[in-house]
Order: sequence, then C-alpha cells, then structure tokens
Amino acid sequence: MLESVSGSYASGGLVLLVCWLVTVVLVVAAVIDGWKLKVPNWITFPMILSGWVASTAMFGFSGLAWSLVGTAVGLALLMPAYAIGGMGAGDVKLLAGVGAWVGAAHTFWAFLISAVVGGIIAMIMVLYRRKWRHHRLQFWAILTEIFTIRDPNELSAIAANRKNTMLLLPYGIPIAIGTIGYFAATGMLL
Repeated sequence: MLESVSGSYASGGLVLLVCWLVTVVLVVAAVIDGWKLKVPNWITFPMILSGWVASTAMFGFSGLAWSLVGTAVGLALLMPAYAIGGMGAGDVKLLAGVGAWVGAAHTFWAFLISAVVGGIIAMIMVLYRRKWRHHRLQFWAILTEIFTIRDPNELSAIAANRKNTMLLLPYGIPIAIGTIGYFAATGMLL
C-alpha cells in the first residue's frame, strides 16, 4: 500500500496510519512470541488478508498486485530459514503480513534491519548464558550441514533433533524491532 501512495498530504496521513497499525500488530506479536515462542495464526492471517483488502479497496487491482508482491517478498526472505528448521512458520507469516501492508521494498529493508537486530539479540543471549563455545560449535556445524547436505527435509530433521540443545530466539521480536526501527528511521511514524 505504501509504495503505491503518492507524496500528497492525504497520502502522508495514510502512510502514518498504516505504519502505526503495523507497529501495533508487531508489538502484540512480539509480546506473544516472547511469552509463548509462537506467533499465532490469529495475528498473521488477518494481518495478511487485511493488507490485501485495504490495498484493493484503496487502489484497485494494482493495489492488490502491489500487496501480493509485498507478501511474496516477506515469505521469500524467511522461507529458507523456515525450510531448514531455523525458525517457525509464524515468523515467516508475520513478515509476509508486513509485506502485505507496506510493499516489497519497505519489507526488504525492514528484513535487513531485523536480521541485524536478531543477530545482536542472539549474541547477547549466548554471552549472557555463557554458552559461547557450545553455540559457536553449533553455528559452524549448521553452516557445514547447509553447504554439504543441501536437502531441506534432511536439514529440517537435523534441526529438530538439535532444537532442545539450542537457545531459541523468538524471531517475532527482531522482526518487530527491525521493522519499527526502519519506520522510525525513515520518518514513517511521524
């Protein structure tokens, strides 16, 4: 929706409204993910569908197309990590919901910032728990498996077996921080 809006005052208000709406949903999703280690479908599916409906209502079929592309970008950016067991489906759908509302380009930049935030949070978690050596070895084992095995099904099975020995990062939190941070840095919340 945001990428198809022109620079007029009315559209500036629309950008502000959309970004605050997405921000509220992201905060709720992050709190639930931090609490239950899951982003529920009752948040992600309505977020995606309402993005499609709002884009279509305001901009017709071109708005829907724009929203669908944003959704696809959100899915595509996190699907590889999901396919090998590196994150949950709710995290993937959450970023797809962001894409449905803000489009492909904004979703891509929000993803990049979220990835940096996720890396920083993961490092803090590892250092706080003093498990640096254990997780460093797991990191290199995972990288080696990705480059040698290359079968997502087998990688997913290995990840499932390893899950109980790893620190779990509720990735809805980095998605929320990264996306909201992107909105704030680009002036989309003001």
